[in-house]
Amino acid sequence: MGMDALGGDGGEPPVLAASERAAMVRRIEADGAFAADPGWMEAFAAVPRHLFVPYYYVSGSRGYERRWAGSPDPRSRERWLRGAYEDVPLATRVRDGELISSSSQPSLMALMLAALRVGEGDRVLEIGAGTGYNAALLSYRLGEESVTTVDLDPEITESARRHLAEAGHHPAVVTGDGARGVPERAPFDRIIATCTLTTIPRAWTAQCRPGGLVLAPLATGLVALTVHDAAHAEGRFLHTPAYFVPLRGGGRPEPEPVPLGGVPPRARESDLFRFLLTLTRGALDPQAAYALWEREDRPGRERYGVTVDGEHVWAWLDAPDGPYAWALPEPLAPEPVAAQGSDPGEGPDPGEGT
Repeated sequence: MGMDALGGDGGEPPVLAASERAAMVRRIEADGAFAADPGWMEAFAAVPRHLFVPYYYVSGSRGYERRWAGSPDPRSRERWLRGAYEDVPLATRVRDGELISSSSQPSLMALMLAALRVGEGDRVLEIGAGTGYNAALLSYRLGEESVTTVDLDPEITESARRHLAEAGHHPAVVTGDGARGVPERAPFDRIIATCTLTTIPRAWTAQCRPGGLVLAPLATGLVALTVHDAAHAEGRFLHTPAYFVPLRGGGRPEPEPVPLGGVPPRARESDLFRFLLTLTRGALDPQAAYALWEREDRPGRERYGVTVDGEHVWAWLDAPDGPYAWALPEPLAPEPVAAQGSDPGEGPDPGEGT
């Protein structure tokens, strides 16, 4: 593959990138991820993912291998470009052996965006800026003035802002604790998190309009909550598994691993049992979780849900007032929110964040 086809000047590789992007969209469509909202297909076909991953890391026999757009070897650049359009998550930032940030699997991103059920004029807050790719997809669909993305790490927000600008999008990119939302940009119609949680922060329901939707990774699933008012929300999990980097900030330590002594191997190896065990951490010991799992015929994720009621948040199986309910960790108190009638355009300069 020659330099011209790969775009040696750092611009978009016009031939290979377009064909790889089209192939990625076909794979996502074949998986059914666009089924709930086919309108996202156009965004994925238009937004160049490779601009958001100028380098990434892949695991190899000698540890992580770095692939990057600036390699002097044309074959290495081709591997980088083709890899950017694989339907896999890409590790983009590693610190002291810990994965800090990644570009999520495109088909999972498509499924989540479709589950948001966005409409014209909706304002969206994304928790976890990552590379900026998801914010670019949202900006393409809804307009950059309707999109805010926040991340705790200033290096991540700086690079996300740069990637977005290179792709022609300028949503609000904010440096801050995602658990506290972005009160100066509220209210929002949709909140989508791209980092896993142990509970639902109170700030998110407080900053979402009544009738809005919060979509968040919790345990190893995705819960879609309909917001009733600032303190109340409820909804079920989607059927799909979801694994994300944990939300940093919020003042909460990472949970310790749960010992599985006494649990049969078939349960230990089951993704659905591990989901139940993670969701009920601190409320059910592994043996009690296993007994429930077998008694209820090994329930899928879609049978579980979450209720937010003021300061109390709990997960449940089948019904919020049913026999199976487990308290989740107490969420942080929200920051003050601007009046609901305030100008939604007020707030920091979308190009600068805070």
